Amino acid sequence: MAAAPPDSGQVFTLADLLNYVALRHPVARQAGLLPERAQQEVRYARGLFDPAATSKYYGKTFKGKEYFHDWDTQLRIPVWYGLDVKAGFERGVGTYVNPENYTSPAGLSYVGISVPLAQGLLIDERRAAVRQAQALRGLAEAERRSALNKLLLQAAKDYWEWSLNYQRLQLLDRNAGLANVRFRAVRQRVLLGDLAAIDSVEALTEMQNRQATLSQARVQFRNATLLLSNYLWDDQQQPLDLPPAAVPQPLPGPTDWRTLAPDSVAALARQAQQIHPDLQKNRAKLSQLGVEQRLLTNKLLPKLTLDYNLLQAGQPFNPEKAASLSGSYLENNYKLGVSFAYPLLLRQERAKLQLNRLKVREAELDLQQDTREVQTTVRTVANDWEALREQLALQEQVVRNAEQLRNGEQIRFENGESSVFLINSREASLVSARVKLAELQSKYAQTQATLRWAAGGTAN
Repeated sequence: MAAAPPDSGQVFTLADLLNYVALRHPVARQAGLLPERAQQEVRYARGLFDPAATSKYYGKTFKGKEYFHDWDTQLRIPVWYGLDVKAGFERGVGTYVNPENYTSPAGLSYVGISVPLAQGLLIDERRAAVRQAQALRGLAEAERRSALNKLLLQAAKDYWEWSLNYQRLQLLDRNAGLANVRFRAVRQRVLLGDLAAIDSVEALTEMQNRQATLSQARVQFRNATLLLSNYLWDDQQQPLDLPPAAVPQPLPGPTDWRTLAPDSVAALARQAQQIHPDLQKNRAKLSQLGVEQRLLTNKLLPKLTLDYNLLQAGQPFNPEKAASLSGSYLENNYKLGVSFAYPLLLRQERAKLQLNRLKVREAELDLQQDTREVQTTVRTVANDWEALREQLALQEQVVRNAEQLRNGEQIRFENGESSVFLINSREASLVSARVKLAELQSKYAQTQATLRWAAGGTAN
């Protein structure tokens, strides 16, 4: 179901973004073409088994004299198990027709088979092409999932960067507002003679510094919004922009800081080994190479083909006399052929087979290495998850402590026991702690998405 466009002031959630990306992003649509292309490859390979009708006619007349009329029409139907079924009609008449092609004036119809008895019996180029195309279909699906998962992961990371920039902007805006209020209050106390004039300069300088920092934060948020808009497209493939008033969902709070059970990490590792698209691509390549190896091994056998045609005088539906499958008929009305070929050294065939075995070994080593890397990535990201959860808990305590220090300093300042410099310093420490907490929350959310991607799933 398509996501609705974000309205001004509406919370644009991560699910909304990923829905847009999966349905409308050009890269996602491009990835969606891969299975269709693989399906057409299978269709193309199956076309090698399409029945073929052929017909040829040769006639010669010279100086008013008819030399010959030679006509041969055939329907050939390839069968999956290597043999070809054929039926046809031949007519060769004339004074100078080739005796091999001579028939009665009514012609000669036949049905027959062509069977490979050695090379091509268990597998041939046609069956190998279909099997490899079917393996390509699995490869294309794995490539589609890989491209889509990477796109969704990057979109999720950029979303949480956008949310972080929004949170930082809110904190710095509140901080700048406090500095403005403090500056007016200090200036009023200076005018009343309660504070020294230098305190108003201190308050003004701090307010200006916070406003400059706030201005930079606004630019960063606008840039993050533009970056996120790159993922938004409508049904007509026209780019969309996030409305200026659109806001992200909050960063994950303490209730979302879950610990990972050891068995869940092991389950994710097993899931990654089964469904990770990079590993599925390796397995599909091995499947293709396995089909090729069977074909090349079969090429080491000699070419031995048996052709047998059962003959019937006359046209197919109008024979000269009714066919009778008696012993004498089968003995006297047939055409039999046997062909044999075998290269003596087999250097090409053996070289191709050895090259294939080397490719198989390379693919197996790639699968082993990729499996190890996928397993390591899952455990590494899980370790990052646990470390970030601990850091978040500690940073939350740091924020509480900074709030207590700021509040205490505020009370001391109101009682005339502190200075503008100290209260500004406490507030700077507090906002820095809150910004760092938001950064850890954003990184934690990105790690959640990365773990799902490392296990072979999507980033939502």
